[in-house]
Amino acid sequence: MSDEKRHHAGVSAAQNRFTELTGRLNYPMLLVTTAARGERSGCLVGFSTQCSIDPARFIVCLSDKNHTTRVASAADALAVHFPPAEAVGLAKLFGSETGDDVDKFSRCRWHTGPLGLPIIDQCRRWFVGTILERHKLGDHVAFILEAVEACDEGGSETLTFNDVKQLDPGHAA
Repeated sequence: MSDEKRHHAGVSAAQNRFTELTGRLNYPMLLVTTAARGERSGCLVGFSTQCSIDPARFIVCLSDKNHTTRVASAADALAVHFPPAEAVGLAKLFGSETGDDVDKFSRCRWHTGPLGLPIIDQCRRWFVGTILERHKLGDHVAFILEAVEACDEGGSETLTFNDVKQLDPGHAA
């Protein structure tokens, strides 16, 4: 086996181990909504975290195949919701359906919140952040946000990956 083939085989094995390792992490699952050009959209998100303390910043990564990413590309802000653990039905709606085919907002209760963004009523913890930067990261687009409004009315633990890992995604990864 050539050095190049041996190197490629080593990288593939490492990537497989990485996928297995990270696939066992129990990430929080968030819902992101946005609006632009008269269109609303929202999706289930597994890749997100606070990424700076001072100044306070949050990063949300959306699949480049996602309807929400296309709407967010023209948006000024995103609403990030922390759904309660029992909101598996809401996660299924926003994670297994695509806004290309379905008006998800006609199937849940919501209201217009800060900056005109849809806020999902079942999520009692959320924040709205203006989009400061966008970065292409492989098959996802990272949106760096600065919070402009937040709501924490309490509630149960946040939905996690283990709560939704059986769902079929609305788009291929």
